[in-house]
Amino acid sequence: MQTVDFSPFYRSTVGFDRLFNRLDSLSSQEAKTYPPYNIERTGDDAYRISIAVAGFSNGDIAVETKENSLVVKGAKPAETGESQREFLHRGIAERAFELRFQLADYVEVQGATLENGLLHLELKRELPESKKPRTIPVNGGTATIEDKSVN
Repeated sequence: MQTVDFSPFYRSTVGFDRLFNRLDSLSSQEAKTYPPYNIERTGDDAYRISIAVAGFSNGDIAVETKENSLVVKGAKPAETGESQREFLHRGIAERAFELRFQLADYVEVQGATLENGLLHLELKRELPESKKPRTIPVNGGTATIEDKSVN
């Protein structure tokens, strides 16, 4: 695996430290393959993350957001002695997992639904009014420039 040194950029940029920290953390993370998931764009500012969570119920999954990160955790409760099952073949893993997603600014989770073994997370980007583009009207009229220089 190739590593990139971002330290030269720290000397010549101001305010981009969060970006370089994020790039550092991405390069150091190994790719998570369990559980499989899709990320799709459902509109101009709408997204959906679909996670395959076969064998998990609503109470086994926790979805948390904090600042610009989304964490999805899943864990099955431990089986007691009488309810333990004996598997002849175990193809559905049902093992604990934790997925982390970095969200862009102003992206919020609108809801989560669990259906047919898929957890769907609906996300939407909501720009505040102060960040939305606006049109500034140009007033008509005659503008005069007076020469106030002294001769």
